[in-house]
Amino acid sequence: MRDGAFGHARGLLCRECGHQVALGPFYACSECFGPLEVDYDFPAVTRAEIEAGPPNIWRYKALLPVPSDIEESPNTEPGFTRLLKADNLGTALGIRTLWVKDDSTNPTNSFKDRVVACALSAARELDAKVFACPSTGNLANAVAAAGARAGIKTVVFIPADLEHPKQVNSAVYTEQLVAVNGTYDDVNRLASEIAGEEDGWAFVNVNVRPFYAEGSKTLGFEIAEQLGWRLPDQIVIPVASGSQLTKVDKAFQELIKLGLVEGKPYRIFGAQATGCSPVSAAFKDGREVIRPVKPDTIAKSLAIGNPADGIYVLDICRRTGGAIEDVNDDEVRAGILLLARTEGIFTETAGGTTVGCLKKLVDTGQLDPELETVVINTGMGLKTLDAISDQVGPAATIDPSYAAFSATGLA
Repeated sequence: MRDGAFGHARGLLCRECGHQVALGPFYACSECFGPLEVDYDFPAVTRAEIEAGPPNIWRYKALLPVPSDIEESPNTEPGFTRLLKADNLGTALGIRTLWVKDDSTNPTNSFKDRVVACALSAARELDAKVFACPSTGNLANAVAAAGARAGIKTVVFIPADLEHPKQVNSAVYTEQLVAVNGTYDDVNRLASEIAGEEDGWAFVNVNVRPFYAEGSKTLGFEIAEQLGWRLPDQIVIPVASGSQLTKVDKAFQELIKLGLVEGKPYRIFGAQATGCSPVSAAFKDGREVIRPVKPDTIAKSLAIGNPADGIYVLDICRRTGGAIEDVNDDEVRAGILLLARTEGIFTETAGGTTVGCLKKLVDTGQLDPELETVVINTGMGLKTLDAISDQVGPAATIDPSYAAFSATGLA
């Protein structure tokens, strides 16, 4: 491992007991088995230095566990996706100021390209021979593409019933796509077993998870920068493992600590599909623990029945005055169509879940429609066509004549 391989990271820190661990392929505390996350000794960073960086996540490299020469290593260069003023959607939902952070424009059309880029950097520095992951789809796409770009052997594991477009989106990048009969939690357990038995395998969301998870911070960094170096009042984030939500909060806190944004109260809301909503259920019941569930939802990218960061999502949403909501499959489909028909953004089922929950949060009075709000779209709708393919189609089928057109009433 090179000096400075992990930038300004100084070690791994247990989120439960505070025990410190050296930087390496570790993800569980040796003292209490709690999860580890990256701890830093940040340098002084200015807005001007960040703004002078490349138009991707490496503009924030000083705040990530990556080397200073990260741009020289082949990667998919994700990030700095558009933040769209969503006036039409805001009007439809009764929200005064609404923005959509649209991560569907990343290299493999989801936010997972961000986290994978950080995991790939760690895998390189740890001399991994195989780059791998268990996935509900988007992560498999991102890992397979990043592995191809980096020239490293890549193996991805998915549930066998995953949406066909997502399987194809992985298989085009790698021949080593493994479908497993079982849920994502079954696939994840298998990956953990392999990571423990095989040397040189870097599973992005298992043994290099602390580095991988830091990539989600860049969503928070970008939102603040694109808003003119300020934090939004409210943000709605989909919850699968919960890591994205916890790392956006971490990003906001780091920006405040570094003086890059002014400190202010903000509220964080989580969004889940009812068919896999263990965190939402715990929030509504006032519980401190998450009860695992067996997923049954069209939002397969959110179908993690035993979310690793679930308890931390609860803590953050409660601390910030937010909430966690869930919507059923019909509401997910309605959310997809609402975003498409108001803002021209075709989102996958995770985005439909988030938009559906945003509507429900407003309707139930949990989210203040007068405050500036950001909603995150994590992926492209072309990956989950089956979810809405029977909901849309031609308004009419006519002969090629003006009289036939006139009869439709569309003029």
